[in-house]
Amino acid sequence: MEIRRLAPEERFDAELISTVAFHFRMEDPEKQKEISRKGTVEDWGAFDTDGRMMAHIMNHCFESNLDGTRIRNGGIGGVSTLPEYRNSGAIRAIFSELLPSAWRAGEVISTLYPFSHAFYRKFGYETVCPRNVYSFPPSVLREYRFDGPVRQWKPGDSIAPYLHLNHTFAQSWNLSVFRGEERFREAHFEGRYYRDRKFAYLLGTEEAPCAYVIFQDVRRDPAALLRIEDLAWQGREGFHALLGFLGRFTADYGTVELPLPRGMELLSLIHSPDAYDISKQSEQSYMIRVVNVPELLKAMRKPPRTDFILRVTDEMIPENSGSWRVCGEAVTRAELPPDLELNVRALGPLAAGGISLAEAVYREDVTLLAPGRIPEGLFARRPVFIQERF
Repeated sequence: MEIRRLAPEERFDAELISTVAFHFRMEDPEKQKEISRKGTVEDWGAFDTDGRMMAHIMNHCFESNLDGTRIRNGGIGGVSTLPEYRNSGAIRAIFSELLPSAWRAGEVISTLYPFSHAFYRKFGYETVCPRNVYSFPPSVLREYRFDGPVRQWKPGDSIAPYLHLNHTFAQSWNLSVFRGEERFREAHFEGRYYRDRKFAYLLGTEEAPCAYVIFQDVRRDPAALLRIEDLAWQGREGFHALLGFLGRFTADYGTVELPLPRGMELLSLIHSPDAYDISKQSEQSYMIRVVNVPELLKAMRKPPRTDFILRVTDEMIPENSGSWRVCGEAVTRAELPPDLELNVRALGPLAAGGISLAEAVYREDVTLLAPGRIPEGLFARRPVFIQERF
C-alpha cells in the first residue's frame, strides 16, 4: 500500500470515492473535475499495488483559539474508502503518515466531525462538546428589545463587518475558528438566499456592529422553525441586541434554535417567563486530537509559578511521547517522575477545557500521581464554541 499527498489531477478520483461513500450526487462530472483540479485543501490517498486509489482523507488548515492564543488547527474531512477496500487498514495507514506530517508542518491540534466516535478514538481523537442548542418559542424573549439599526445582507454587500465581528468573537471561546474571508463567504454568503430560505442580519451600523445572526427558515407545521446557523456578538449589549431581534419573530416562527457556547447557560442569563418553555440539547459532534504536545502546553494559559511533569503516550506521533516539564511558560523534555500520566486522547479535551482534571481522573487512561503539583484551574472546564463546518 502506498500513502502520499494527492496531485491536482488525482483529486477528482478522491471526490468519486467520497461520492460513493457519502451517497452524494454529482450532476456534472466534467465541471466537477475541473473544479477539483483547482482545489487547495491538503488531500491524502492510499493506493493499492496496481496504483488504484483505495481511500482518501482531506486536511483543512485554519487557526483556532486556545486561551486567547491563535493556534494552527487541522480539520479532517472527506474520510472515505471504496467498499471493496473496507477493513484493509487504508485509513489507519493514511493517518499514520498524515499526523506526523501535520506535526512537522506546525499544526498544534487536529479536529473533526465523526461518523463514529469509537472509530476515531483509535487514532488519538476524543470527544469535546462543541456547543449547546436551546429551543424555545420567540415569546420567551418578549422582555428584550433592540431598536438600533438592522440590515439584511444581500448579494453584492460587503461581509467585512461580519468577518470583523467573527474575529473578535472567536477570541472569547476555546476552539472557535478565525475565518478567512473566502472560507466565510463560501460557508454563509453564497447560494440563492430566497430559494434556500437563508438570511443574514447585521445589528448595529457597519462602522459599529454589535451582533450578527445567520439563520435558516425551516418550514414546519403548524409553525416554522428559525434555525440559527452562525452568530456573533460583542459584550452584553450585543447579546441583548441579538435576543431583542429574535424576540421580534413571535408571529413568524413557532420555535427558535439558538446555539450557544458550552458553559454559557441560557436559563441563568435571561429573564424568562417560564423556564419550562426552554429545552437544551448538548451536542457531541466534535472530536479533538493533540498534534504537538509541547506547543499545546505553551499555548495554554497557566497560573503563576506553574511547575509540573506530564507524561504522555502517543501511538501515532512518537515525538509527543515521553515526559514534559511545564515550568512557567517553558515546556521541555524531562527525565523525571511524572505528576500526571495520560494518553494523548485525554489531553485534547483537558487542554481545551472540555473536561476538568477532577472529571478526567475517572478515565482509565489518566493517572494523577501528585495532585498538589498540578496548579488549580489549569485543567478546568472553560467555555467552548465551535461553529465551523468542514
